[in-house]
Amino acid sequence: MIKSSYDTTLDDLDRQILKELQEDGRLSSVELARRVGLSTSATHARIKRLEQDGYVDRYVALLNWEQAGYDMVCFVNVSLQMHQPDSVTAFKAAVQAMPEVLEAFHVTGEFDYLLKVAIRNRKDLERFVLHRLTPIAGVARIYTSLVLSVVKASTALPLDGDQ
Repeated sequence: MIKSSYDTTLDDLDRQILKELQEDGRLSSVELARRVGLSTSATHARIKRLEQDGYVDRYVALLNWEQAGYDMVCFVNVSLQMHQPDSVTAFKAAVQAMPEVLEAFHVTGEFDYLLKVAIRNRKDLERFVLHRLTPIAGVARIYTSLVLSVVKASTALPLDGDQ
């Protein structure tokens, strides 16, 4: 059983529903019900409860980067000069407004933030680093790594029994 911060418990059927939705969020209620062995109405009720309890954050389409014209994915490490609340807030707001930043994490270690960035080409990377990221007040260091190839990409969280 999984306990969430909302103090609800997932049973085996809930986990199976979540696994199926992580694989294909467009499954019809009828097909999902067939796969988990419940009636359509019972499956629908469980999905609604899982959504209300916060297990399902949102449903999205995952695009193919290259097909969409993004030839480069980069990981950008950023250190701030000062960790004053105003500069941290300004940095976070600036990064949240950048559409090329797919994910941003506040991390421990040598750098303060790790950004996952989708870039179309080398010129776009230069523009992003020099004209979008560097001018943010308080940025001290930037270290960029280019993705050469994707070894594994998943959005599915491991649920009990998956490890």
